Amino acid sequence: MKKHLKWGLVALLILGMGAFGFYKLMPKENEELALADIQPRRSAKVLEVNARIISPQLLTDEIPVIGRLVPDEEVLLSFETSGKITDIYFREGSHVKKGTLLAKVNDAQLQAQLARLEAQIPLAEERVYRQSTLLQRDAVSKEALEIVKTELATLNADIDKIKAQIEQTELRAPFDGVIGLRQVSVGSYASPSTVIAKLTSVTPIKVEFSVPERYAGEVKEGTNLLFTVDGKLNAFSAQVYATEASLDPETHTLLVRALYPNEERELLSGQYAGIRLKQKEVADAIAIPSEAIVPEMGKNKVFVYRSGKAEPVDVTTGIRTESEIQIVSGLEFGDTILTSGTLQLRKGSAVKIASFQ
Repeated sequence: MKKHLKWGLVALLILGMGAFGFYKLMPKENEELALADIQPRRSAKVLEVNARIISPQLLTDEIPVIGRLVPDEEVLLSFETSGKITDIYFREGSHVKKGTLLAKVNDAQLQAQLARLEAQIPLAEERVYRQSTLLQRDAVSKEALEIVKTELATLNADIDKIKAQIEQTELRAPFDGVIGLRQVSVGSYASPSTVIAKLTSVTPIKVEFSVPERYAGEVKEGTNLLFTVDGKLNAFSAQVYATEASLDPETHTLLVRALYPNEERELLSGQYAGIRLKQKEVADAIAIPSEAIVPEMGKNKVFVYRSGKAEPVDVTTGIRTESEIQIVSGLEFGDTILTSGTLQLRKGSAVKIASFQ
C-alpha cells in the first residue's frame, strides 16, 4: 500500500514539472491570448482626421481637352509674276496694314509699253473728235466713226492690261498682320512659287480643339470656354464660333473653333492650349473632396462625424471636377464629413478632428 502511494506521488511530480515547462515554452502571442480572458482589453485608439462642414458651393461641370492656337489668317507671300526683285520695303517681324507695298520685281519693260500706249491716247481721241464733227456734216460715214472709236477703246484696254501686269510685279499685304522672316534678297530672281515671307494675323486668334462624340451635341456656337497656355499664369476666355459639319470618321471627335480677341497680341499661333469647356453650373451644390468618397461593393459612401464617432452614409454622386464631386443625395448642408483616413475608418470608429478644410 505504501509502495503504491509512493509511485503516485512521483507521477504527480512529473506531470507538474511537464506542465510548468510547457508554459515556459509557450510563444509570446499564445501567452497573450491565454491572458486575454483574465486581463481587461485596452481601449481603442482615437484616430485624428481632417473634416469639412458642408456649405453651398458653385460647381461647374467642365470638359478638359487639349487644343492649339491657330491664326485668324495666314498666307505665304509670293509674286504673281516672275522677275528680278528690285525692292523690299518691309521690316521683318513688323505689323503691316492691308494694301501695304511689301516688295517689287523689275517692271521697266512694262512701264515702257505703258508709256508708249499712253502717248497714243491724245491722237486717238483727236481722231474720234474729228470723225464725230465730220459725221455731223455728213462728210463721213457712221462706220468710219465707229472704227476710230474702236481703236480708242482697244488702246485703253491695252493700257489697262499693262497696268494689271505692273500690279502683278508689286507684292502687297492682303490683310492686316505681322510679317515674318523674309526668304529672299534684293537682286534674286522670283517666280510665283518663290516664298517671300509669311504674313500672319493673330488679332483675333483661333482656339482649335476636338471634343469626344458624347459631347458633340452640347458644343455649339456661343459656348464659352476658358483656356491656359504655357508661360501665362492667367486663364483666357474664348467663345465658340463654329464647329465642323460632321465627326472625324477615325477618331469620332468633333473639330471646334473658338475666338479670343488677343488685342495685345500676347498669344502666338502654334501654342498648345489647355481648355476647360463649361457644360453647366450648379449654384447651390453639395460638393465634397474626391478623397472623401469610399467605394464599397458598387456603392459610394462617406463618413460623417457624429458625437466623436465616424458613421458611414451612402451617397449618390453627380457631376465631377478635378478635385470635387457633387453629392445629389445622402448629405445635407451643415453635415461634417471626414476627409482623411477614410480607409482606416469603420462604423463607430472613435475619431478626433485635427483640422477643418
